[in-house]
Parts: sequence; structure tokens; C-alpha cells
Amino acid sequence: MDQQSFEQKLQIFCQRQFGADSKVSDIQRLSGGASMESWSFLYDDESFVLRRLPSGIASDEGGMRGITLAVQADVIDLAVQSGVTAPTVRARLQPDDGLGEGFIMDKAEGETLPHKILGNPEFAEAESKLTIECAKELFHIHNMNPDLLPDGLEYLSPKQLLEQQRDRYDEIGAAIPMFEYAFRWLNQNAPESEARTVVHGDFRMGNLMIQPSGMSAVLDWELTRLGDPVQDLAYLCTPSWRFGHYEKVAGGFASADNFLDAYAKFSGMRVDPERFRFWLIYSTLWWGTSCLLMGQIWRSHGDRTLERTVIGRRVSEVEVDLALLLEEILPPEICTSLDWQLPDQPDAKGEISYSELLTALGEWNQKTVQPDLTGHERFQSRVAGNALGIAGRQASLGPVFQYAAEQRLAAIGFDHQQLCHALSQGQIGPEHPGLWDHLRLSALERLSIDQPKYAGLKVALKKWSQ
Repeated sequence: MDQQSFEQKLQIFCQRQFGADSKVSDIQRLSGGASMESWSFLYDDESFVLRRLPSGIASDEGGMRGITLAVQADVIDLAVQSGVTAPTVRARLQPDDGLGEGFIMDKAEGETLPHKILGNPEFAEAESKLTIECAKELFHIHNMNPDLLPDGLEYLSPKQLLEQQRDRYDEIGAAIPMFEYAFRWLNQNAPESEARTVVHGDFRMGNLMIQPSGMSAVLDWELTRLGDPVQDLAYLCTPSWRFGHYEKVAGGFASADNFLDAYAKFSGMRVDPERFRFWLIYSTLWWGTSCLLMGQIWRSHGDRTLERTVIGRRVSEVEVDLALLLEEILPPEICTSLDWQLPDQPDAKGEISYSELLTALGEWNQKTVQPDLTGHERFQSRVAGNALGIAGRQASLGPVFQYAAEQRLAAIGFDHQQLCHALSQGQIGPEHPGLWDHLRLSALERLSIDQPKYAGLKVALKKWSQ
């Protein structure tokens, strides 16, 4: 559907739903997102957001999208009734509206981008409240009565969730040694929890609307289901959701202890540390598998947006995160210091290299293309710059790292595929000579290509060089 047709249909829909003789105006595609669209607009002097899945696009992407938009609207209605700070749903799309699947809700004012909130003096008051506010919102979410929903929410046990994640990983054909070891550890340590409370499933910075005075909305309910409330608590603490503030485990704004203490004050529930550890490692691995799925969606022509491929290369940040988390419970003698640094780049001479060509293209995009773009197009140009940077570093560093990995594997006595199989079956573990060093070094090498500014890389280098 072209933009003009979309705006005309939205105009007709709003006139029918809201009854005012007004015009839809200031329509803007919100940054981020891929096939699932969010649009802000004005109608009759009110601000709205349209959450929309265009017609002709599958409502599920390998299980990543979760509940339908119709069920999301029901969940948000119940959340508001249960005391959660969420936008009010104002209207729901029908098939004959020609706009696809979705709903319109009030627009919450504020900022969602973590890098504009965390550490920003303008949001200092809001940041000081986040620990309490997040604990309170999760308490209200976990106390929602799912029996009041017209359509039920899915429940999967910890073991079933892990099996589902493993199936997706295998379908993609992934082979990542650190993931193999994490899958096995999770299988051996899954709690026997029978808790069936409503869990948000994606409660993190980026999905919270924040004003300078505090939180104004909990957003993005598509992963809501029934399960263990500790999963939500651990998910907020997932390393990738700390947004550069790695040492502040809870969302990049607080310690885990302070956050869990705040939740206990509302809920009366003290979280078992081992149950929390399971869900933290599970959530970290889940994000890694989700990154793989993003790439697979692009590869299978489900959605050919550039953002999918760049997120698909974020797997290596999860490798480092898993290593840091698992080292907390590994014997100290296994976690020895590493002698590693980026290889020196020789002075360029002769014909232009492929890495230099990619560098030049990235500079052109940043200096010539980006300044004239706004909104979603500017966001996409930044994504393109990230993709060019990854490709350039791979051209420059990839062969060196590949050779080093092959030498380490030869010393261990496995090739890559054999190692993955052995880790999956428990035939080899971190205590095997040279194995844990290889897993950590491989993670460092891959992350140095894919996301060299990721905060976890700096943390890992500091810890592993001591």
C-alpha cells in the first residue's frame, strides 16, 4: 500500500471511529521496528499511535512476534484496569478497513531511547525513580487476572520454553559452541516452577516511555504469556538491555539487589538466587537465538529490511555475555587470564583493499547521505553505516581470527562442528584443557568485528586480562 492510500484509509477509519469532522495530520513512522509498524498521528487535536501489521504479512515470525495484535489490545485493556501505566486502546482495526491487523491507542508522551535517558541530566529525576517504578509496574502486571481475557494466554514450562528455543536454533542450522554449552547448562538447571502469572515478556528499557518526571507508559506487549514472574525480573537484567551501563545490572540504572528488594516490597516475594540465575542465562541465550532468527527471517524473504541482518550479527555480544555469566559459577582455575589484543593493522599500500572500499562507502553514507535524512530514513541510514562497518572489519580482521581459531581447535582436538556436538552431548566441558580459553577468545574475536563498542567487550577484556 502506498503512503497516500494508507493515509486516506486511516482518515476514513478515524472519522468513523471518533466521529469528528477533522483531518489526520502529522503522520510519522516511529523509528525502529521492521514489518510490525508503529505510526504516530494527530486527529481532532488528540495524539494517537497506530500499531499495525500490514495485510499480506504473516502474523508470526518463527514464534518471535508472540500474541496477535487483537490479543495485545485485550491485554493492554486489562493492564490498565489492573493499575499498570499503559496507554488506553481507543479503536481496533477490522479487515474491511483495509489497513491490516492492529489497533489505535493514546500516545504516551516521553522518550523511549535508552541512550537519551540513562545518564542524561534532563532525566535524572526519572532515572532515580526507575527502580521503584519498574518494580511496581511488574507487580501490577504479575497480578493481572488472565481469566478476564477473552482469549487465553499460552503457558509453557521452563523446560518447554527451552525446548522451543532449541528447536528454533536447530532449524536455523546454527553452530555456536558457547550457545551449545549454555543450552546444556540450562537443561540441567531448569527450575520446577509451576507459576502461571501474567508475564510481560519484553519488559526493558526501550519498551518503557519515560518523561523527565518519571515513567508514562509500559509498551510492546506482544510477548505476553503465562509463566514465572521471575522471568520478567531477570529479563530486565539481561546484559544487552543495559544499554552501555553494563555494571548497572537492572536495566542500566540499578543493581540487581536493589531492584529485587524493591519488587519484594510490593509483592512480598523474595526471589531465589538460583531461579533468578536460570532465567538470566535463559533470557541472555533467548536474545542470542532471536538475533539468529532475525537473520533467518531476512534470508527466507520474510522481511528484507537491512535492520534484520545487522541484528543478526549481534549474536557475538551474547557469546561474551554468556561467558561472563557462566564464569560466576565455574571453578576459578578454569577462568584464567587471557593474552589477547587486536592485531596491528599494517600500513596501507598498493591497490585499495576491500576493507578500505567499505570504509569509504561508510564515510560517504555518514557525511553525504545522513545529514539530509530525517525520521525512519535517517535511522535506516545509521543501520546501513553499522552494516558497512561490520563488513569492513570482517574483511580486515576475519582471516587473522579464523586462522587463530583453527590453531586453537587443532590443539583441543576437535573441528568446529565436532566441538559443538560434543558440548551439546556433554562429552566435553569447560574443564577440558584449552576449551574455555577458546570459547572466550572466539567470542572476543567475533565481537570485535560485529560490535566493538558493545559495553560487555570492555568489561570482558578488563576481567580476562587480570
